[in-house]
Amino acid sequence: MEKTLMHTCCAPCSVACIHQLRSEGIEPVSYWFNPNIHPYQEYKARRDTLMAYAPTINMELIVQEDYGLRDFCRAVAEDIDHRCGHCYTVRLEQTARFAAEHGFDSFTSTLFVSPYQQHERMAEIAREMGVSHSCICKRLHRMLTHFRAHAQLFV
Repeated sequence: MEKTLMHTCCAPCSVACIHQLRSEGIEPVSYWFNPNIHPYQEYKARRDTLMAYAPTINMELIVQEDYGLRDFCRAVAEDIDHRCGHCYTVRLEQTARFAAEHGFDSFTSTLFVSPYQQHERMAEIAREMGVSHSCICKRLHRMLTHFRAHAQLFV
């Protein structure tokens, strides 16, 4: 079974993604790396919920503990209107790097299921990070299409 590293922003956003990937014979490994989430109570609540959820569905979870809010704020303070691009880049670059270094077939993100995210911008960044780290998101188009369809359920 193919293994995909799936950057995960929270447990609820992962449900449809996991179901779809598994239905295609892909086993997602959830990857927690979210140094932008604040306040800390929200960061902790999302992380802890994911840590409780993953074993109930027999999903491997890798937690990269890095509450990097100070670095994130420093990086976006001068251009707060474009913070999303920085946030996508930081998270997708780290996901692509980790996937490449640990032998994953591909990577994706649960951010693609959110109706509040800039899907085309994320896809562009995911492609760039995949090329940079030699871990192409082979199913990016299909995941975008499917995850976007599920995102409509939340609008």
